[in-house]
Amino acid sequence: MRFTKQKRHRKAVRFFTSCFGFREPFKVLCDGTFVHHLIANVIAPADTALTNILGAPVKIFTTRCVVAELKSLGSSYSDSVDAARSLMVARCDHEKRKSAIACITEVIGEKNTEHFFVATQDAELRKKFQQIPGVPLVYALRNALFLERPSAFQQESAKAAEEERSRMTELELKMLKLKKKKVANDEGRNSSETEEEQILETLIPRTDVKMTRIDKADKAQFKRKRAKGPNPLSCKKKKKQGNTDTASQKMRSQVRSQEGDGDNSARNRKRKRSRKNKTSTEL
Repeated sequence: MRFTKQKRHRKAVRFFTSCFGFREPFKVLCDGTFVHHLIANVIAPADTALTNILGAPVKIFTTRCVVAELKSLGSSYSDSVDAARSLMVARCDHEKRKSAIACITEVIGEKNTEHFFVATQDAELRKKFQQIPGVPLVYALRNALFLERPSAFQQESAKAAEEERSRMTELELKMLKLKKKKVANDEGRNSSETEEEQILETLIPRTDVKMTRIDKADKAQFKRKRAKGPNPLSCKKKKKQGNTDTASQKMRSQVRSQEGDGDNSARNRKRKRSRKNKTSTEL
C-alpha cells in the first residue's frame, strides 16, 4: 500500500510539473482546517511531511484572512493560530477581511499563476478547485497526508493546452504562405528558362562539330588505370655495376701484365741467342 501511494503521488506531481509548469521548491497554501488537523493529529514538522509526499522541498504559506478566521473561533484554536502565524504569508489584495474560502479562491484565481498546492480539509472547496486547471490538492486522513489525483477536467484542459501548443500561430501561417509563394515563383522562372533554351537549341542548328575548350572542360574526364610497377620492398636489390666493372678491369690488367712479361722474356732470350751467333761467326 505504501509503495502504491508513493507511486500515485509521484505520478500526480509529474503531471502538474510537465503540463502546468510547477517547479521546485513547491509552494503549499494552507487554510485553517488543514493547520488545525496537523496540530490535532500531531503531524509535525509539517514541512517534512509535505516533502515526503511531493518528493521535493516545500514552502508553506497561508493568508491574513485565514489567521483572522482562526482567531475568531476561540481559545480552543490558539495552538493552530500560533502555528498559522509561523507560516509565510501569501499576498491577498483585498482591503477588508474576507472568509478563508473567498480569500484562497481569490489568491488562486482562474489559472493559478503562482503555482500553489492547496492544502485543505474542506470537501466543498476541493470540489471547487477540481474545476480549475492546474490546482493540485492536498488533504489529510488521521496521521497521513494525501495528494489528490488530477480530475478529469484538469486532464482534458492539459490535453487541450498541448494541442494549442502544437498548432501554428497566425504569424507562422503567414510566413509559410509567403515562403511557398516564393518557391513557386522560383520554380516557374526556372522551368520557363529551360523551355526557352530547348526551343533555341531546336531552332538553331549546330555547325561546329569540334569540341571547344569549354566543352572539354565541362565533359567528365576519366583517367585510365595503368599498370603499376612492383613493390620495391619485395624486390631484390640490384648489384652495383661499378664494382663488377672495376674487378673485370683489374683482371684484364693482370692478364695483360702477365702477357707483357712473357713477351719481354722471349725477346730477351732471342737477343742473347743472336749475340752468341755473332761471336761464333766472327771467330
